Amino acid sequence: MADHAQSPSEQGTRRDFLFLTAASVTAFGAASAVWPFVSSMNPSKDVLALSSIEVDVGQVAEGQAITVKWRGKPVFIRHRTADEIALAVKDDAADMKDPQKDEVRAQKPKYLVMVGVCTHLGCVPLGQKDAEPKGEFGGWYCPCHGSQYDTSGRIRKGPAPINLEVPAYQYLSDTVVKIG
Repeated sequence: MADHAQSPSEQGTRRDFLFLTAASVTAFGAASAVWPFVSSMNPSKDVLALSSIEVDVGQVAEGQAITVKWRGKPVFIRHRTADEIALAVKDDAADMKDPQKDEVRAQKPKYLVMVGVCTHLGCVPLGQKDAEPKGEFGGWYCPCHGSQYDTSGRIRKGPAPINLEVPAYQYLSDTVVKIG
């Protein structure tokens, strides 16, 4: 009879191979089981679609303002007149709670893009329509507590602590703005 016994070094090699194979299958199985849970935490396609919007401002007449919705918030876009731009630049030197130059707030001086939510208590200021009050500074007026913003959306009077927020935006062309 031939002795079919393996040497201890051959047994160790076989044992190592079986251990590594079992460990690999177990790791793959665990990763396959965990992946759906991790993947479910990613934002859905409809949420990603709302993360940015494109707006053609070419149809907005000088002196006119429009409101679009982005991430559930109103965004004010105003095509400012030469007088509004001049007033905003002149007011750069005024004493303000939250000083910010107009050139920082508007990438192109004729278009001002801001989130239309009062920075005091989250109200929506008036001033987008011609018939609405614009306050002493010709911009926006929040009637809830009297905050007044100038033609650059900077807080000038009232309890609001900071200027109206300027969202991240870029111009895709001369008239198309991508917000977000």
